[in-house]
Amino acid sequence: MTNATARRGIDELRGHRSKMFSRSHKIARKLVMRQLEKLQLGCLRIHEGEHCFEFGENPDFASTVADIHVHDFAAYRDVAFSGSVGSGEAYMSGYWSSPNLTNVVRIFVMNLSTLDSMDQSQSWASKMALRAFSFLNRNSKEGARKNIGAHYDLSNEFFSLFLDERMMYSSAIFPNDGYSLSEAATHKLKTVCDKLRLKESDHLLEIGTGWGGLAIYAASEYGCRVTTTTISKEQYDQAISAVKKLKLDGRVKVLLNDYRELNGSYDKLVSIEMIEAVGHENYADYFRLCGKLLKPDGLMLIQAITIADQRYELAKNSVDFIQRYIFPGGGLPSTHKIMELVARHTPINLVDFEEIGHHYAKTLKMWRESFWSRIDAVRDLGFDERFIRMWDYYLCYCEGGFMERTIGTGQYVFAGPEYRVDSPNE
Repeated sequence: MTNATARRGIDELRGHRSKMFSRSHKIARKLVMRQLEKLQLGCLRIHEGEHCFEFGENPDFASTVADIHVHDFAAYRDVAFSGSVGSGEAYMSGYWSSPNLTNVVRIFVMNLSTLDSMDQSQSWASKMALRAFSFLNRNSKEGARKNIGAHYDLSNEFFSLFLDERMMYSSAIFPNDGYSLSEAATHKLKTVCDKLRLKESDHLLEIGTGWGGLAIYAASEYGCRVTTTTISKEQYDQAISAVKKLKLDGRVKVLLNDYRELNGSYDKLVSIEMIEAVGHENYADYFRLCGKLLKPDGLMLIQAITIADQRYELAKNSVDFIQRYIFPGGGLPSTHKIMELVARHTPINLVDFEEIGHHYAKTLKMWRESFWSRIDAVRDLGFDERFIRMWDYYLCYCEGGFMERTIGTGQYVFAGPEYRVDSPNE
């Protein structure tokens, strides 16, 4: 065979491949469009160059309108074969964009049957890959450190670009629309401490330090002792530094330990949005330990992001975009599941509950605005455009979920069996 003949053969093969890819994209597009025809609530507009296709309600009357601009037909392939995770991957790759990304998420949440149908149509290979990913990221002690590090150890500098000055990476609480993110984050801390009825003589255990914001606030504002633990080295170093700088060493003890290594007895216990990293398989042990660590007359507050009760089993047995790219090994409990576990594995009882999911939607919106306002600094830290699109998708994905209440955030206050509201200690 001559070189010319070989080159001609290679060119023909490339041309054949190009036609195959083009054909596969067209098939994928047809499959996705067929799914979108099932949308009933909201209006989704798909823009392909000068062409626009509308799905759902009339945009003049729809409560929510969203636009998707397709830049590469590979987007349809990713969605058709990998469902909602594929949609996020296509966004990360720049195959599609939207001027109102949160609304895109909201429309699919409003039409959950369509979203579920798209996920159920995932290819066998895609489903198996996600299941393998989930299995490999189980939250053993070693696995938990790796999973936490994958997110929280991106760098303290990165998180400082969009969080408030206390570095609170959890839902703020806005008493009114005039509150800034910083004011609302501090108000949340006060709310937590007041619900725990913290006082100077208390020893508070915090599971999940973050960057030390709550531990420092509780010790400085309420005078109590605090023991707090994290398994993120970046967070640990930041918290240690902040505690020393404020001369709170005598009241705040920061540990670099897994929650399963804790022991002792505490007047109060708090855990803010840490249970999401525990893993479904470890929930029972987590609550059992909390019940043992809390004194019989103590109070415990857990702030948890939750999935709707009706979708808990489905979510438990699947891997979504957040688990795949943001919080490996993570998972959301439901309120029903929390109450079931507490009743079965602890002596404590619920004494107060507040749903604050609508506050989280606003918190996420502010984080995203701050993120984009500092985007040059994000790039200066070495994060590329794919990471930036991933983070943008993550923030909008969560905001849309909270706005449509498919996920929520609850503050659960539990009391030990000997706790009494009219106790002399209170």
